[in-house]
Amino acid sequence: MTTRSAGGVCQLEAESVSPQLASLLQTSTLHHALSGMEEKDKKENGEYIGEIKGGLRPSMKLVVMGIINKKPKSIEVIVSCKPQEQDTEGDVGLQLKVSFTDKAVHRNARLAGKWGPAEKNLSFFPFAAGESFKMEIVCEHQQFRILVDGQPLCGFTHRISPLASLTALRVFGDLQLTKVA
Repeated sequence: MTTRSAGGVCQLEAESVSPQLASLLQTSTLHHALSGMEEKDKKENGEYIGEIKGGLRPSMKLVVMGIINKKPKSIEVIVSCKPQEQDTEGDVGLQLKVSFTDKAVHRNARLAGKWGPAEKNLSFFPFAAGESFKMEIVCEHQQFRILVDGQPLCGFTHRISPLASLTALRVFGDLQLTKVA
């Protein structure tokens, strides 16, 4: 069995560990591989830019976990066709902008350099300064379904196809990321 960690590669011979330990190590390795928060993806300011290997497809789930800063203005999660370190003109399948000033979650998409109509209707605003959160973005056939702390928040109908063209995830703003998967 070969496992990878931030420190490198560790080789373990199957005979040298019990089946229970081997199973535990495989589970731990899988969890590490899915956590997505590799050093190469993190930026000094806490920003995350990572690849969605093979592109997005129905039944995939993106998870963002973090702690919101004490005096936040906004948090953004962007699912795009290519990694975007700045606000470039590439296509964006989903831009989620959590605005603490107007207690809204703006959703939009950009096609051929043009933003579409933004959506921001919500039944509640689940984010609070200084608090932790878990955001799940579930890719369904017709829409993204967004959940926060296990509660459905909103949906956003796909405007880009094919979904597999969405290959990058960027998270930034007034938060400390703890996990991206």
